[in-house]
Amino acid sequence: MPRVLSVTAERFPIAGTFTISRGSKTEAEVVTCTISDGGFTGRGECVPYRRYGESVESVVAQIQSVASVIAGGLDRARLLDTMPAGAARNAVDCALWDLESKKAGRRASDIVCPTPPMALETAYTLSLGTPEAMAAQAREHAHRPLLKIKLGSDGDVERMEAVCKAVPNSRIIIDANEGWTAKTIRQNLEMAAKFGIALIEQPLPADNDDLLRDLPHTVPICADESVHQAKDLDKLIGLYDAINIKLDKAGGLTAALELRDRARSAGFQIMVGCMVGTSLAMAPAVLLAQGAEFVDLDGPLLLARDREPALTYAGSLVSPPTPDLWG
Repeated sequence: MPRVLSVTAERFPIAGTFTISRGSKTEAEVVTCTISDGGFTGRGECVPYRRYGESVESVVAQIQSVASVIAGGLDRARLLDTMPAGAARNAVDCALWDLESKKAGRRASDIVCPTPPMALETAYTLSLGTPEAMAAQAREHAHRPLLKIKLGSDGDVERMEAVCKAVPNSRIIIDANEGWTAKTIRQNLEMAAKFGIALIEQPLPADNDDLLRDLPHTVPICADESVHQAKDLDKLIGLYDAINIKLDKAGGLTAALELRDRARSAGFQIMVGCMVGTSLAMAPAVLLAQGAEFVDLDGPLLLARDREPALTYAGSLVSPPTPDLWG
């Protein structure tokens, strides 16, 4: 009996409004791929991202386009040559991982992780706002040891200062979402060092990366939009100190594992991040993030409602997935 692929678009409300330099949203739009084979079913979730030319409709169509080759037995290795990197391939790849795990009666973590996976400390993201509003958000989450703040517009120095004063005992990651410019980056980097920022994520637009070569890296600088696949790494050497791996960019766990291992070999620190999605999207990323220097898998914490079953979050600690969720 051939495998059967199905795809569903779903919406999950965000608790309040999530704002970055590119705009605001009040719900997470996700696409779920399900692959059934006999009595076994695997699932994978992705989050289409407009920054990369994706929409819910285009991602659903991409996934549906491989239904026949999935029915014919396409495996994860051949999937890499069949679909381009991106959200659609991520959903299919993770569904195949889940299906393979269930059919074999073996946990995905047994394959991905050299040792039993552990709970990880994740960052918690604060939306872009006024310095006063961001400081208030920070104080609300002062119990969290690692916070990520969205920046990328005028007034970022004031935002940094307000947040750092509000939560002096928390480490801070900055995510500028490509919002800094050649005119603002030097001062912003200097002030980030002054305030003891732990990491700066994608300060410049991806096509302006070369400016980073001649700037001080007192605070480590992490590539996000500038890195999707392992083939992107060579051009980032000497520009970035770390890379942010997201399953939706890499196109699934299979490709992300290759990216992680090659990045380690090239001397980059590893951050594993996410789009705003549910626990199903985070589950494989928790395995990928074992041993990473920075973990940013807080998507479900930003939602008003998660899937059931869900990942277990205890404060800022996220535990590995149980088989009834994924893998």
